[in-house]
Formats: sequence, C-alpha cells, structure tokens
Amino acid sequence: MPMSDTTPFSRRHRRLPLVVALALAIPLVHAQEPAEHEHDPVDLDSVQVRASPLPSTAEELTRPVEVLAGERLDEAKANSLGETVSRLPGVQSSYFGPGVGRPIVRGFDGARVQVLNDGLGAGDVSTVSVDHAVSIEPFLANQVEVLKGPATLLYGSGAIGGAVNVVDGRIPEQATYAPLEGRAELRGGTVNDERTGMARLDGTSSDGHLVFHFDALHRETGDYDIPGHAESEGAHEADPDHDEEGASGTLPNSALRTDAAALGVSWVGERGFVGVGYSLFNSRYGVPGHSHGEEEDHDHGHDDHDDHDDHDDDTHEEEGAVSIVMDQRRGELRGGVEDVGPFASMRVKLARTEYTHTEYEGDEVGTVFDNDSTEARLELTHRPLLGWDGALGLQWADRDFRAIGDEAFVPASATRDTGIFWIGQREAGPLKFEVGARHDRNRIDVDEARAIGPDRSFDATSLSASMRWNINPDLHLSVGLDRAQRTPVAEELYSSGLHVATGSVELGDPGLSEETANRAELGLHWHHGPFKLGASIYHVRYDDFIYLAETGIDDGGPVRAWTQDDARFNGAEAEASWAFAENASGRWDLRVFGDIVDAELTGSGTREIDIAVPHGDHDHDYTVSLARGGNLPRIAPARLGGELRWERNAWRASLGAIRYAEQDDVAQGESPTPGYTLVDAHLAWHLDTASGGAWEVFLDGSNLLDEEARVHSSFLKDLAPLPGRGVAFGVRAFF
Repeated sequence: MPMSDTTPFSRRHRRLPLVVALALAIPLVHAQEPAEHEHDPVDLDSVQVRASPLPSTAEELTRPVEVLAGERLDEAKANSLGETVSRLPGVQSSYFGPGVGRPIVRGFDGARVQVLNDGLGAGDVSTVSVDHAVSIEPFLANQVEVLKGPATLLYGSGAIGGAVNVVDGRIPEQATYAPLEGRAELRGGTVNDERTGMARLDGTSSDGHLVFHFDALHRETGDYDIPGHAESEGAHEADPDHDEEGASGTLPNSALRTDAAALGVSWVGERGFVGVGYSLFNSRYGVPGHSHGEEEDHDHGHDDHDDHDDHDDDTHEEEGAVSIVMDQRRGELRGGVEDVGPFASMRVKLARTEYTHTEYEGDEVGTVFDNDSTEARLELTHRPLLGWDGALGLQWADRDFRAIGDEAFVPASATRDTGIFWIGQREAGPLKFEVGARHDRNRIDVDEARAIGPDRSFDATSLSASMRWNINPDLHLSVGLDRAQRTPVAEELYSSGLHVATGSVELGDPGLSEETANRAELGLHWHHGPFKLGASIYHVRYDDFIYLAETGIDDGGPVRAWTQDDARFNGAEAEASWAFAENASGRWDLRVFGDIVDAELTGSGTREIDIAVPHGDHDHDYTVSLARGGNLPRIAPARLGGELRWERNAWRASLGAIRYAEQDDVAQGESPTPGYTLVDAHLAWHLDTASGGAWEVFLDGSNLLDEEARVHSSFLKDLAPLPGRGVAFGVRAFF
C-alpha cells in the first residue's frame, strides 16, 4: 500500500526518533551507576511458569509446557506473537500478512487457544476473524509460556487446545536489583525496510517500597519482498479468466506500523504488593490480497483471486486496498499477599480493556469492531491439605462486542463467563501427581434485531489428571488424561453474511452444543551429561467438534456453515539437543526437533443440514449433504528442524533450518500446499561493561534460501507468500 500521508493506515506521527533517542540515551546516562546483575543466559528448564498458580518450573510441571526467555526469546522475537513461538515443537503460526500471526498449538487455533497477558485475556477480537491481530507486543515480553494440551482447567473453555501466556512485568511485583535498570533495542531489516525502537525501565525508590515500570515501542515496515509472484501458480492456473500474473518481487499492501507503551506503579512490602498499570497498543497494517471495493464493483462470480487484476495500478490500489487500524487501551490492578489465614498466598488480578478495530477500504471506513471487556481473577494457594498442595481459583469475564458496517457478519453480543477451579499436586516417592477440576457458566445475549437465533447459556465441566514418574535422576515419564469442554462462541452461533477476510459467506448455527475433548498423552524426558531428549505422543477424541464446513454452494461467494460432528487428533513431537564440544574453539550445541498432527472427522456416511443464505429482506434456502468423515481443513503440516549453535567468549552464533512437509491431507474443496525449507542464522557480539550493564550487536538472517513459502493454515496461502530473504541488524543495551 502506498505510504502517503493521506491514508488512514499510513498517517505518521514520526515517533521513531523519540524512541531512538530514549533508547540510546538511557544506557549512557546510567552507565556509571553500579549494578549487581548481568545479562546472563537463561536456563529455560529452571524458569518459573507463571501461568500456573502453583509455583513450578518448566522442568517440574507434569503437563507439557514450553518457555522462551533470555537470549532464546531475543532471537525468536518477531512482529507477531505467533511467529515468535513458531519454532517451538508442536507450535506454528497462522498467517494473514505480517501484521497477523496467532499461535497454532498442536493443530488447534482460533477460539481453542487462549492468548493471555500474564494470566488475563488479551481483550482483543483476534478469535472473531482470521485477519484480526493479537494485541500483545512480543518485543516487550520478559518470557513467553506455551501450555500444550487443554488449559481449560486454569483458563476456561477458550483454552481447550492450549494457552500462550506473555509475561511482560508491566505491574512490578518486587523491587529491582538496582535503583534503575532496563534495556533498549534498535533494529532495522532489509526484507521490509523495518525500523524498530524499544526501551523499558524498571526503578525502585530508596526505601525499596515504591517500584515503577515504563516501556515504549515503535515499529514501521514497508511492503515486504517476496521471491516470485504473489499469486500461487496453482491459483493462477485455476482461474482461466485471469490473464495477468499480478504482483511480483514485492507484496502490495503488506506494510505495518505499531506503537505500544505502558506505565505501571506498585507498592511492595514484606508480605506482598499492590500495583496499577495502564497500557496502549495501536497497530496499522495492510491486508494483502484483498480489495473490498473491487469485489463490490465487479461481479466476477469468484473470490479474492481477482484482487490482483490491477495491482500495477497505484490509483486502484489506493482506492480499494484494505487496511486495519486497531487501538486498545487497558487498565489493570494486581495484588498479592502471603500468609492469609488458611491460605499460603492470595493473588488478585483485574483488567478493563477498551478495544476498537476499524477496517478501511482505501480512505473509506468499512466496518468498525468495538470490544469492551472486564476480567477478574482470584487465586488462593492453600496450605497442605491431606498431603495435597493446591490452589483454588475464581474467574469472571464480561465482554460487550459490537460490529458496525456493511460487512459486520456477526451481530452485537454480550458474553458473561464465570468459572471456579481447584488444582492440587502431591509427591509420593518418585511419583508426582496433579489433579484438578473446573466448572464454567457462560451466557451469550445477542442483538435481537440481527440475531438468527435466541440467547444461549452453557455449562462446561473439565477434569484433569497427570503424573510424572522420576525413574532416576536422568529419566522421567509423564502421563496425562483430560476431559475438557468448550462452549460455542458468538461467531459460531450467530454469523450470517459475507466474511470478507475469508472471501466466503459464513453461517452460524444457534443450536450448537458444547464440544467435549478427551485427551491421553504419554511423554518422556531424558537428560544425561551433554544430551537432552524430550518426546510426547497424544490422542484427542472430540464429541461434537465445532468446525466450519464447506457446503459446495456459491451464493455471493463460497458458502461455509458452522456445524459439529465427532473428530480425532493424533500427534507426536520430539526435541533433542547435544552439547557435543566445549574447548578452545568454543561451546557447540546441536538441536533437532519435529512434530506432526493428523486431524479428521471420525463419522461415516453423510448427513444433511438446512441453511439459509441472507439476501436483503429474504433468504435463499438450501439443504446440504455433508460427509461425516475425512480430513479437517487448514491443519498445519509436519515439520523437521535442526539448529547448530556456537558460543565463544563475547560471540555467539547459530544456523538453523526447518523443513515444512507438503500438506496433502486436505479437506473437501481444499487444495494441497507444497513443502518448503526455511533457513535462518543469527550472530551476536556481547560486551559486559564495568558498571554491570552490557551492549550487544546482532545480525539475524531469515529465509536465506529465498524460498517461496506458503502457509497451509492461511486463507491467503494462494495470495500472500511468506517474506523472502531478509537480514535484520541492530543493537541492544542492558543496564
């Protein structure tokens, strides 16, 4: 998209120089002050997982979890949260251009994977549509935790497939090591002309009680480079009326701009803390491959492949290109206290989020989404009871959602969720057990003027049991069993109309019931000297799995209907590392990993459903026959990856590659996606200063083979490949 000063997307406030100046000045001012810490490498197995109310490290938990922190997080940080965690075993990312990437955990995404900001929901609308971004900035994170497998026990039905918890420390819970500490980073990139600046500060008063946090980030990127044509060869050949090859070399309308900032203040005492914080997140990004105006002005009879007909015409692109401006303001209150009667600790979290999301068609406003939410969480950790350490929790959420505009395919709704849970653990010799239960009550009140069905209420109950057997100090086995339930969301119940992001007419079913997942998992972890190995296999059987089915009807676009049937997910993942040398040449480590998931409907034969496609004041009625078996759509492909790491004195470097297999286990009406290999490399030089701070210069390469890569789980796979070869470079300062 052209970056003129007249478009809503590209209107700039020129904040980058301010962030740059702040990022450079703070370390210099503070360079002579004493400090008691260094930026040391982090042992990820020993990091405490904050997503669990029971204090545990990643190594100690009986449930599968992955953690990114320290240098590993610095190397993985990307424009989206999904891309940041996408190199972890069992975790990939959705893709709707560089501004949108949501985590996919073991094949589950959308409303089945909860995205959390240190234990509370993000408050955005990223589950409503695949072109909506997550409102959490990964560059400002201290650590990122991925809970694999159902996390409904802790976070409700929206986490039936897993949860990703981003810990940013925006409300301090303890005094800092020095009166003032923090970090700053400046970076640039070649593939998209990236310019990013960030800075964060944490400080403590002289008496150690008043603690503050501040952070700010500004990012600008242009349209990114691609190895070949934006439109895939298969899509081009499938459209005989489309003679032009469209854009090549650069993907139009893929620019991005993000601003984020936060301020938090806490009072910290001997037994606990109380703190408040306020944050903002503003992002403007293009939606490549889409032009609403083009679809409205021309009756082609097919979907968004037509968007490339006039990419070479700058005027047309300016008038019809779709961009999104999202703005979120969030206030939080958090507190914690130790030794509260029969409880060892109590923690309270409260967040109020005001979110607005505007979709522009050129300069014109298309659709506006408003989402105001309030969420509260209480966690009480009790003293040992009958040999069990445990935590009791209460969670409450209130969400008011509104969509205004011609393309508002979901009516306004108010959602109220209340949940109560208990989780406990105990050890018996070499065995460690964890059990828990949760019950949720959910209610959705829908706008009667636009509703296709009545208000709904649901009850969901989840149970979990897991065990870890420490066979010896080097080897342990884990077993997990879960029964988890998820209630339908408003989009699945009440959608009725054209969903431009997917280029289809989307129809909800107000009669949907709760889906139930029964999971069994077996895991192994072994470490001995320089060797580490982790592996797991899992099976999930769903009753009444909710999915978006292809009906085979084209009525103003392909018609897809939300429905439910039984399904199963089978998968496996493994990761191994070997520190094979440590000598005068440095320390050398080799890491390999792989994952695979297979998902399909388990029924046989066919079943019929009745659907009504809205057309003004009347409907077109159809009876559709759906197959009860076959593959589920948009399932992430199998992968095999490896990485070689080297460290010596102030230097560290790595070279990695991930092979994404061809995905040809596709659903009816879905096309296969070719495989591809992504090669990346990292180089950093680290300098510790006499005052206890540090400087770091880095160089990161991505897609070094310049391969054409298309994400199978993306609705834009035939319109928007991943970026081509790119190099990012910059400097970090720690103080």
